[in-house]
Amino acid sequence: MTEANTSPRGRVVVTGAAGLVGQNLIPRLKARGFTDIVAIDKHRANTKILAELHPDVRVVEADLSRAGGWEDTLAGADALIQLHAQIGGLDAAEFDANNIRSTERVLAAAGAAGIGYLVHISSSVVNSAAVDLYTETKKRQEKLVDASPIPHVVLRPTLMFGWFDRKHIGWLARFMRKVPVFPIPGDGKFRRQPLYAGDFCSIIMSSLERRTTGTYDISGLTTLDYIDMMRMVRTAAGAKARIVTIPYGLFRRLLLTYALVDKNPPFTANQLAALATPDLFDVIDWPGIFGVTPTPLAQAFHETFNDPRFASVALDF
Repeated sequence: MTEANTSPRGRVVVTGAAGLVGQNLIPRLKARGFTDIVAIDKHRANTKILAELHPDVRVVEADLSRAGGWEDTLAGADALIQLHAQIGGLDAAEFDANNIRSTERVLAAAGAAGIGYLVHISSSVVNSAAVDLYTETKKRQEKLVDASPIPHVVLRPTLMFGWFDRKHIGWLARFMRKVPVFPIPGDGKFRRQPLYAGDFCSIIMSSLERRTTGTYDISGLTTLDYIDMMRMVRTAAGAKARIVTIPYGLFRRLLLTYALVDKNPPFTANQLAALATPDLFDVIDWPGIFGVTPTPLAQAFHETFNDPRFASVALDF
């Protein structure tokens, strides 16, 4: 039997809720007045973290690529936030299961439940020149959403950072704290547009409240070289490592060697190739469109690495 909806804002179901965006979003949804939240994720360790941090949230551990154990949570829901995605890794089957089959099942279940609004988190990689498992399956996933009759918004964020990040900037910051020398591939002059997860969560919540529809490229407002970004991260994280550049080829060989001993590495050779791809994404007036005040980049890095509640909590991927 479906529980009564007691939230004045309506029930919100969040898939992939134990990942980076979800873990950043849940506390902000609660602060915004959403009190009936269902969080679904298949990652046991991360759902445990989410449940411990938020005992007032219904957390469901389930594999969305398989039927059973989660569909009933959509009954009576007002909106769905679709965050689930396979981002890293080397297994094509995992990308197909977590980006394609899961989305097909969730959209079918949402339609059957009569959900009236959907926020889908895509990625800026759909506009990228990169060709990899993540990019290609995210393109296919977005097409599935666009074919859905459910009114929806598609948000395409660039490289994101925030609380709980094991990969990307979060992993790099922790690594930088542990070593005396921090290597940068090539000359480090890869242009990046980092996006603060806190700001992105505000965009998601604005979409929920305004029922925004359409597709929006959500790029970080500050464009800077990767090496300069890592200098800002070093300052915010309080690291002392000396930043040095090493040849790109050597850096790639080191990653390939590491992948031989870690089948789920936090940073892969494919991600290195994506990092070096000369992509610059369009910057729209998302502060004006969604009514969100952007956080200055230096402040965002400081909040990420120094928050007393969440800065020390890293997810397992």
